[in-house]
Formats: sequence, C-alpha cells, structure tokens
Amino acid sequence: MKKIPLYLQILIALVLGILAGTFLPGTTRYYAWVGTLFMNALCMLIVPIIFFSVSLSVSEISTGGKGDLKRIGAKTVFWYVATMLLAVATGVLLVRFIRPGAGVTVPAAEVPDLVTSTSVSDIISGFIPSNVFYAFAHNNTIPVIFLALVIGITVPRLSEKSRDVLTVGMKSAYELTMRITRAIISLSPFGIFAIVAGQFAAISDVLLMLRNMLFYVITVAAGLAIHTFITLPLLLRLAGRVRPWAHLRNMSVPMITAFSTASSGATLPLTLDAVEKKDGVSRRIADFVVSLGATVNMNGAALLECVAVIFIAQVYGVELGLVQTLLICFLSLMCAIGSAGIPMSAMVMMAIILSAVGLPVEGIGLVIGVDRILDMLRTAVNVYGDTCIAVLVAKSEKEDLSIDLNKKNQ
Repeated sequence: MKKIPLYLQILIALVLGILAGTFLPGTTRYYAWVGTLFMNALCMLIVPIIFFSVSLSVSEISTGGKGDLKRIGAKTVFWYVATMLLAVATGVLLVRFIRPGAGVTVPAAEVPDLVTSTSVSDIISGFIPSNVFYAFAHNNTIPVIFLALVIGITVPRLSEKSRDVLTVGMKSAYELTMRITRAIISLSPFGIFAIVAGQFAAISDVLLMLRNMLFYVITVAAGLAIHTFITLPLLLRLAGRVRPWAHLRNMSVPMITAFSTASSGATLPLTLDAVEKKDGVSRRIADFVVSLGATVNMNGAALLECVAVIFIAQVYGVELGLVQTLLICFLSLMCAIGSAGIPMSAMVMMAIILSAVGLPVEGIGLVIGVDRILDMLRTAVNVYGDTCIAVLVAKSEKEDLSIDLNKKNQ
C-alpha cells in the first residue's frame, strides 16, 4: 500500500485536531503531553540546526576566489541580502496592514519578557555571549547566530588543512542533526494533532479562527505576488536595464516546475538552462549565482517566516513594537539563509524565531497545516529570485542579454 505523503498526514492531523478541540475539548488533557513532547523535541534541535546551517552557509558564501569570482561573489551576496530584505519588508507591511490574526485571542501560558520589554541596546548587547556554553544550553538563538556568522566567515581564512577538518566536522554534525530532525518530523502528525486540538479547545469562536487562518494564507500569497510581479521586476527594469516581463516569460518553465515539486534543488537544471539559453547569461555567472542561490537565497521563505511569526503574535494578543519587529526581520533573513536541506523547514525555522522572540512555540500548530500550498508558492518565488539576481549580476558585468531594453521581444 502506498504511503500517504507527510504533508497530507499533517493536513489530516490538522482537520482531526480542529474537530477534536472543537467538539471534544475535555479530552485534550489526555493527549496534550504528545504535543508537549513533540515541541520539546523540536526545540531541542533549534541550537544545533541554526548553528551548523548558518555557519556552513556563510562559510560557503565566504569561500570566494580571486579576481572575477571574488567580485561576482560580492555582487551576488549584496543582491541576495537586498532582495530578501525587500521580501521581508513586504511581508511585514502586509501582515501589519491586513492583521490576519486580529479578532481572536488564544490564551498562552506565558509571554516571556523578551517580547514585551526588549530595547535596541538589549538586542545589541545580546549578540555577543559572555559564555558560549550558556547560550547553547539556554537556546539563546541570537548569540548562537552571531557565533555561527563569525565561524562561517573565519573558517575559509584558515589554513587548508584546518579548514578541511573543520568543514568536514561541521558537515558531519549537520548531517547527524538532519537525520534526527527527519525522525522527529516523521512523527509530526501526532504532535500537530495534539497541539491543534489543545489550541482549538481554548478558542471560543472556531469559525473566526478558521477565517483568520484563511486571511493568513491570503496575506502570504499577496506578499509573494507583490514581490514577484512588482518588486523584482522593478529591480530588473531600474537596476538591470532589462525587460522584466520577457524575463518572467523565459522563467515560466522552472517556476511552474518549482511550484509543482516544491523543490529548488530539483528545479536547478531547468533554471540554469532557462537563464543561460533564454536570457543569455554566461555559464560562469549562472552556475555560481543560481546554484548558490538554491542553497542560501530564499526570498519566499524569508517573507513567509516573518508573516507567520507576526500572525502568531497577533493571535496570542501580543503587540510587537518596532524593535521586536526588526528582530523578527533579522531572524527571518538568517533562518532563510540557513534553511536549505532542512526537512519541513518552515516548521523548524518558525520554532527558531518564535523561541528567540519569546512567543509560544506551539503557535506553529495554527499555521503548519496550510504550509504545503504556501511551500509551493514560496519555492517558485525562491527560484525566480535566483534568476533575477543572475540577470542583475550579469548586467553589472556588462554582459549582452537577449532581454536587454534595446532588443525587441523574442
């Protein structure tokens, strides 16, 4: 008998959890521990996942060559960060304007001080830990990210022998962490069922909560659409001096494939082929920018993470200030960079950000059930973002492309 795909298992668990929490709220106390165990297991992996994924990703970016490759690498990283920041900004503006989580409040056991009383100076001083082991032991995500950045930047500058030893060690530890993560994620339907049932048992207006979940999906989809059809085309037109709609048409096959498979890696051969043959980007730039982008440039993921976390804060009745919002933006950016290859990356990355800003991690249960369709959308946007950066870098290198403004439509 063919095994049911994990995303369908999670969707079934979501529906059953909603029904159990709504019609049998008194029974949730008998299996609430299942959700607690699942979230504890997920939180247990937060530090190793973020440390190894970010340090390896940054190390890969920092391993630049000389001359042309170093220059191209610098331009590529600039556009990676710029486009992800624009995506995050779009998401924040939309989720604050639409407020998909407003109108219903899910009671939470506690909201830690980080959410309600964090200042800019607190965040800045928290970047550098006085005790590295304390930061790891207490899931202090911000200093762990800082340490991962430092290590990722430093490793490529070591001697070849030391660099190779450390890289192999970090990759092995990362692979071990991923194996454990996959095992835990395979049990996620049970955890999601228990969490969602508990959440809906505490909600007085279930229909309002379902409406809010629909508004959340609409908010994310609208943000991805704005980034795809307005933000990135404007960058191509103004910074690249190319015809954005011609480029979008050329990228239709890899984008549709990315949407269908929800995998940037599986789409990579088609993406490279379209960028090189249809746009005319040179192989040296396409191979570097698009291949690296499939690992570290996640426009759609960054947008979704910040929208999801702010939505969860709204549902719990937590008003986030400017400092907390900026912290969420930064964490969404860093988590997007390090999310490639992580199974059910949206769930894991949300857990990391929620934990860092002090929001209840069980809030994941409110959004993870609808993640499959959003995963397909954001993957298509991730792939399109990679191709746009390849074009921008190619134009900065004075390459002649088929989509240049001075050329007729093909």
